[in-house]
Formats: sequence, C-alpha cells, structure tokens
Amino acid sequence: MAYGLQFTNNSNVVTLDTEFARLVVISSGRFAPTEESGLGSTTYFARPVTSQEPPLVFVRPDTVNAVAGLCQMRLIGSAGNWTGFYVRAYNVNTAQPNGRYFVAAFAAQAVAQYGMRLWDGGGRLLFDSGTPNASFTRAFQNWTYVSNDIGDQGLTRIFYSVPFDFPQNEFMLINTFGMSMTAGSAIPRSLACWWDFPNAKLYAITVAASNPFAFFLPAIFAKQAA
Repeated sequence: MAYGLQFTNNSNVVTLDTEFARLVVISSGRFAPTEESGLGSTTYFARPVTSQEPPLVFVRPDTVNAVAGLCQMRLIGSAGNWTGFYVRAYNVNTAQPNGRYFVAAFAAQAVAQYGMRLWDGGGRLLFDSGTPNASFTRAFQNWTYVSNDIGDQGLTRIFYSVPFDFPQNEFMLINTFGMSMTAGSAIPRSLACWWDFPNAKLYAITVAASNPFAFFLPAIFAKQAA
C-alpha cells in the first residue's frame, strides 16, 4: 500500500490495512424454530446489514445425537437493508433448527461507540471496533457419492458426504445451500445439508427430476476472531 495504516501479525502477515476490506462480523446470535411445526426458523439480525451485495450467513447447528439437516435458506431484506434469514429443517426426522450464527460482509459498519475506524481512499468504511474480523478456515469439495433414491415427491435425491469433526468454533456458509443448481431438466437441483453428528460426517443432498451425479459445490467454513 502507498499510504494509510497497516497491521501485521507475528508471522508478518497483513491482517488489516486501509486498502483492502476484510470479512467482518456484523451480527451474531442464535437461530431457533419460529414456526408452529418446529421446522422453520426466521431470524432477524441485531442490526441490518447495509451492504449492497447479499451478506454471508454462517451457521453452526447445536450438537445433538442425531442428524441436523438444513435447507431452503434465504435472506430477508434487500440491498442496503438485509434484516435476517430463514432456514428450515430438512424434515421431521432431522433435528429442529437450533444453533448459532453470524452474518458477515466485506465492509464494516459504524457500530462501536468508541475505539477505532478505518476507511479506504474512497471513503468506504473498512474497519470498526464493533465489527470483529472473521476468517475462512477450510473448504470441502471432495464429496464422495453415497447413494441415491426417489423422495416423497417423486424426485431423485443424491447423497454425498465428507468426513468432518464438527468443531464448536467453525461455522458453515449456508447461503450456497439455498441456491439452486443446474439439472438435466427445467426443474433445477435443490440443495440441503446434513450434519450427521453421531457418524462424524457432513452430507450434501441434491434433489431434482433429472439429477446429474456430478457435484462440485464447496462447503465453506469460517470462524469469528477470538
């Protein structure tokens, strides 16, 4: 950088400067069932996320002696005013949607009453003492095909898995599991994820009328700064 302020850590890695945005946590908390069925969960952020682009929502279901399945994620709000998110349990046979979340964006917000703020040369707020950094920790793309079957709606389901140890401080990006994928017909592939705690496996499930076996969507994890 030609001018401004820059921080490096003990390994001489730049952790913060006045030129590049970091992924910062705007709000965090818990999600829980809000529908009478106990399957759906609508969560409102402690403060709206004011980024123009959709923010990233990371979740960590509570550890249970069962499968915690999540699907149908969607953000609530619109550009400049993202207010919450919705997520749903996979079905009545998986755990209810209970757990922790944080929502992050590549831009800070004026949150802290005191501390420090950094802007870039264009006046964009890059850091605020009240919005801690989040760090990407790992991503899985080496899914192993497990099986396929026909679901209750007559659509083909394909199951993929990867071994996972479910650390308490790692959260998975859930936005991607709310997006549809290209299929072999006009009906796109819908996505869901299973946190199989008893068997230490993370699953991805695709559902479509014509469901290709190829699957390369990464599962992305991050954690909040200590």
